[in-house]
Amino acid sequence: MEDFFSILNYQPKQPEIGKVLLSEPLLDDPFFRRSVILLAENNEEGTIGFMLNKTINVNVNDIIKDFPKVNAEVYWGGPVNRNHLFYVHTRADLLDYSKEILPGLYWGGDFEQLKMLLDTNQISPSEIRFFAGYSGWEKGQLKQEMDEKSWIVAKTNVKSLMHASRKNMWKNILSKLGRKFQIMSAFPEDHSLN
Repeated sequence: MEDFFSILNYQPKQPEIGKVLLSEPLLDDPFFRRSVILLAENNEEGTIGFMLNKTINVNVNDIIKDFPKVNAEVYWGGPVNRNHLFYVHTRADLLDYSKEILPGLYWGGDFEQLKMLLDTNQISPSEIRFFAGYSGWEKGQLKQEMDEKSWIVAKTNVKSLMHASRKNMWKNILSKLGRKFQIMSAFPEDHSLN
C-alpha cells in the first residue's frame, strides 16, 4: 500500500484527539474494514477511539435493563472492553466529569447523572452516541500502523460526527479529502472486483 500512497503524494497527518481515522480502502481486517474512528484520547500511554459507522443493531435498552427508555442505537466502539458501554455526547454543561474531544463534543461522564438527565428529557438521544467497547492502541502501536499506511487521518466537526448517516460515512469523509481520495472512496469493498 505504500506505493499507492506515494502515487497520491499523501503526507499522513498526525492522529490527534478530535480527528478521525479512516481505514485505508484495501484493509483486510473484517472488524476495521471501511471504519471511521473518532480519536477521544491520545497520550504517552496509548490511544482510545470509537468506531462511528458500525452498529450492533440493538437499542441501549436491550443491553442495560435499568436505563431510561430511549431510542438510541449502540455502535461497535471497537474490540477492547466490548462488554462495557461508553458514550460520546454534546452536553458537558449538564454532565459532570466529561472529557473534551473537540469544542462541543465530549466522552464519558457521571453515568447515574446521565440516566437522570435522559429520564427527565434534559438530554435527548440525538445528543449522545453509545458504544460497546472501544478501539485502543498501546504506546507506539498506532504510530506503527500509521507508518504501515493502515489509516488516513481527517478533520471533522461535531455536526458531522453526531448527525451524519453512518451508512456512507467512510466514503463521504474520504471523498472530501481531494480528487485522488475520491477515486479511493469508489473502490469496491470486495477487492476481487478491482
